[in-house]
Amino acid sequence: MPRTRHLVEPYCFVPPGLEETFGIDDAHSAPGQFEHALFAPIHYEPGYAYPLIVWLHGCGSDERQLPQLMSLLSLRNYVAVAPRGLPLPSAEPAKHPRHGWRQTDDYIQAAEQRVFESVEIARRQFHVAPKRVFLMGADRGGTMAMRIALSHPRRFAGVISLRGAFPSGRRPFGDLVAARRLGVFLAADRCGRRYPADQVCSDLRLMHAAGLSVTLRQYPSGPHLLRQMLSDVDRWVIDEITGAKRAASMATPSN
Repeated sequence: MPRTRHLVEPYCFVPPGLEETFGIDDAHSAPGQFEHALFAPIHYEPGYAYPLIVWLHGCGSDERQLPQLMSLLSLRNYVAVAPRGLPLPSAEPAKHPRHGWRQTDDYIQAAEQRVFESVEIARRQFHVAPKRVFLMGADRGGTMAMRIALSHPRRFAGVISLRGAFPSGRRPFGDLVAARRLGVFLAADRCGRRYPADQVCSDLRLMHAAGLSVTLRQYPSGPHLLRQMLSDVDRWVIDEITGAKRAASMATPSN
């Protein structure tokens, strides 16, 4: 059985510099299993079906980032689960192996399996609304989140990518008709090196040409960038759930 980090009582302290520092020492997981973390909101109500956030961490981090992330996103609104990424190859043996989400066939297949298993793990532990599962990631985790969500759009209510580029190659659209009903939230820095503005524009043109429903937010650089991003993500997810965005787009001004 995979080893689970239970985070029912969320850890609320956010160390200074969290917005830019993601390095965490990690542990090795046994073959065929994967480490993961679960988060339950404060004052968890078993009778309420919660939206589920599936978090794919960026490079240099792991599933232990989840409680800090949720303290910035929301401590009350969501159940969340974070699978650890796949071991990354290294030219020099590292003291602690690094994990992430490479865009190769074997990594993509394994990442999909981890995401789907993580959803089932969360459903067994908590009351989760089956049609309110949101896939979310940062950097390469954001790219993998978009690839999996666009390949299996009927399994998710939306996808969020923080500084993660649109996936290229290997036919990212598994079901384009269903993908056009999938909400996409894309966050980027205006002067970011991880996801430069010219690539953001190119990705946005591609997504619009495919007919996707995309919300783009660009942010100035600053020490509280992640906090601002996650505040916007929280509002966007709530709008997706309540249908507020769709209602606003359908509304017509009265004469």
